[in-house]
Amino acid sequence: MEKIILKFPLILLALHIQSAEFSDSPVLVIEAPKPEVVEFNNTIYATCEVAPDPNLPPNQICGRVLFKQIFPNGTLEVKVDLCGLPVGDQQARAIHIHQYGDLSQGCITVGPHYNPQAVNHPLHPGDLGNFVSENGVIRRFLKLPEAKLFGGQSILGRAVVVHEKEDDLGMGSDEESKRSGNAGKRIAGCVIGITTPALWQKTGQLPGEEVEEGKESSR
Repeated sequence: MEKIILKFPLILLALHIQSAEFSDSPVLVIEAPKPEVVEFNNTIYATCEVAPDPNLPPNQICGRVLFKQIFPNGTLEVKVDLCGLPVGDQQARAIHIHQYGDLSQGCITVGPHYNPQAVNHPLHPGDLGNFVSENGVIRRFLKLPEAKLFGGQSILGRAVVVHEKEDDLGMGSDEESKRSGNAGKRIAGCVIGITTPALWQKTGQLPGEEVEEGKESSR
C-alpha cells in the first residue's frame, strides 16, 4: 500500500491509495494550526464590527464583538462591546451567532442560528445570551464552551446578530421558540473575521471577566 500525504494550509490529509483507487481505510484528518495562531502565541483572535441592519428604521448600534481562543482546546472567550442603544432602554436583547456571513441583503441573509449538531434552542453553540444596556452601552465578557474558532465547525466567517427582543431560551409554547427563542427582528449584525490581538487588548477587562465557566446572561 502506498501512502501519500497532501499538505494544505488548514489540514493535513493522509490518503491511502491502492491500485489507483481509494482503499476502504478511514481518512485520517489532522488539523494544523493557522499561521496567525503560531504568530500570536498559539492563540487566534477574531472580530465582528457591528452595524445596523439597513432594511429597518435607522438605529445607532455600533461597536464590536471580539473572540479569543487558545489552540487547539482552549475555551472560546468573548467580549461584547456595543454602544448606541437607546439610553434608558431596559429591553433585554438577545445576541446570537448565525449560520452564514452573508449581509448582502442585511441580516435576513445570515440564515438561522448556527446549529451544527441540529439541537433545539438554547443549546446552539453561538447563543451568547440576553443583555440589557446601561446608558446605551453593553459591555460584557463571557465564555462559550461549545463554540470554536478552529476546525470544521469554526464560527469564523459566520455572523453575529443583535435582536430587538429577549431570547425566551426555548421555553415558549411555539416551535419558533426552539429554533430562535422568539427574539424578534434582527436589528444589527456583522461577519466574524480573523484579526490581531490589538482590539482584544485595547478593549481591556470587561464586567464578567472573572467568570470561570459557562455562558453569561445579563438581564
